[in-house]
Amino acid sequence: MIPLCLQRESAANGQYGEASTPSGHRIKTVPRVSVVIPTYKRPRMLMQCLSALFDQSLSRHEYEILVCDDDADSQIETLLTRLAGFEGAIPELRYLSITESQGPAGARNMGWRAARAPLIAFTDDDTLPSSNWLEAGLEAMEPDVHALAGRIIMPLPNKPTDYERDAGGLQHAAFVTANCFVRRSALEEIGGFDERYSEAWREDSDLQFSLLKKNRCIRKADKAIVIHPLRPATFAAGLSMQRKVMFDALLRRKHRDYYRRYIRKRLPWFYAAATGSLAAAVLLLAAGKPALSGLAMVAWLALSIGLFFYRLRGTILSFRNIAELAVTSVLNPPLSLFWRMVGAFRFRGVRP
Repeated sequence: MIPLCLQRESAANGQYGEASTPSGHRIKTVPRVSVVIPTYKRPRMLMQCLSALFDQSLSRHEYEILVCDDDADSQIETLLTRLAGFEGAIPELRYLSITESQGPAGARNMGWRAARAPLIAFTDDDTLPSSNWLEAGLEAMEPDVHALAGRIIMPLPNKPTDYERDAGGLQHAAFVTANCFVRRSALEEIGGFDERYSEAWREDSDLQFSLLKKNRCIRKADKAIVIHPLRPATFAAGLSMQRKVMFDALLRRKHRDYYRRYIRKRLPWFYAAATGSLAAAVLLLAAGKPALSGLAMVAWLALSIGLFFYRLRGTILSFRNIAELAVTSVLNPPLSLFWRMVGAFRFRGVRP
């Protein structure tokens, strides 16, 4: 663990920064807000995020930054150690090494529990917080508010790929941990993040729903802006993303009413229809009924083509995008159903 810097411990007059005792010893004052950043094998992106956080309009004495490394990477530790040379010019920066991979939920829990401020600001290592992000969050955090959902901006090209358009949906999410503020007392009340969300999926909705169940007030803070650049993706990255759908089962079992209200009521019909047609074609062929199998195969093909053209609308007509859409339109529906069944089995014992 690397303690970098400077400040804190609460002062009776409400000031923040370093203070001195009559004997000349320095004491630290409590920061107004602690920024928690989970990271995993992205040192370059992390450094860009930290640069944006060092450039906040808020005084450096008023906030601290905790980097929670889920990979316990010596490269990250070395990079943060070098920043120690800028002591006095940047806010307090702490490195937390997570020796057992727990995913972002576990990393965030370690971060906020080690934080010293009464307000926790969460963001990700691939974001660029605006210069007044923390100041805007503090201004919006009125006494009756327990959590804030900041604004996410994800710049998209005029003609995005299907992957880019799908990723851009983050801008419209109600509550995401890439940009939110939560009172420490509220986190303590609900026990923080559920660490069963071992991947970056639905853990933020789970936190939101847990707060709502406690009748805690969550408001929007549109002036607290975080830029979330698009990350490069491998070909047909949507296929591997289907694995995360298993965590929908956990969210649905814990928060059934909120899940139906904010997420979805049922499986998209074309996913179910396409997968059912394909399964019927295989089973009918195995049963020695090729004619009926052929009809089921035609239905599957028609649904897959329909899904392809539905997703193609408004996206760039590049070879890669078209090829990705062709592959994922065929494979996403059965993969989605498979991982939903895995999630239903894995979390079958979870109670609301």
